[in-house]
Amino acid sequence: MSSEIDDAEEAARVRFTVNGRKVACEVAPRDTLVDCLRNALELTGTHAGCEMGACGACLVQLDGRAVHGCLMFAVQADGARIDTIEGLSESGAIADLQAEFHRRNALQCGFCTPGMLINAHELLSRLTEPSRAAIRDALSGNFCRCTGYEAIVDAIAAVADARAAKASQEGSPG
Repeated sequence: MSSEIDDAEEAARVRFTVNGRKVACEVAPRDTLVDCLRNALELTGTHAGCEMGACGACLVQLDGRAVHGCLMFAVQADGARIDTIEGLSESGAIADLQAEFHRRNALQCGFCTPGMLINAHELLSRLTEPSRAAIRDALSGNFCRCTGYEAIVDAIAAVADARAAKASQEGSPG
């Protein structure tokens, strides 16, 4: 009987491209993606909150789409491209969002902020000029106990407006 337990707990080797870097990890079959990112790769910007996919603190991008790292086993992500808050921050992809969150005080304790930023980044990659209702809808899977959300919605809307203005300036003849 103990050999069945040992076999069930046998580690699996998974390979990902995380923040542009190829990595391999040994994980237990039951380890979630967030566990692997935080524990094996020490990417602690991805938070384990509710562990039920309801709070959004564990959001990462998997092959360009936001997913809940707490709802996915690490072995399910084998071979995927994963971008965490650290990678999006280091690449500058969310610099304007981070600056606007800071400027508008759209964060307080900061626990939910990485998931909010990842969700906002995905939203703005799909919709260049989302309505406030669309922003609120996109954030409906992110839980924040501190801010009341209005400053977060304001920050995302401001970034969308700034990006749209920049795009129209770049597109107009000079």
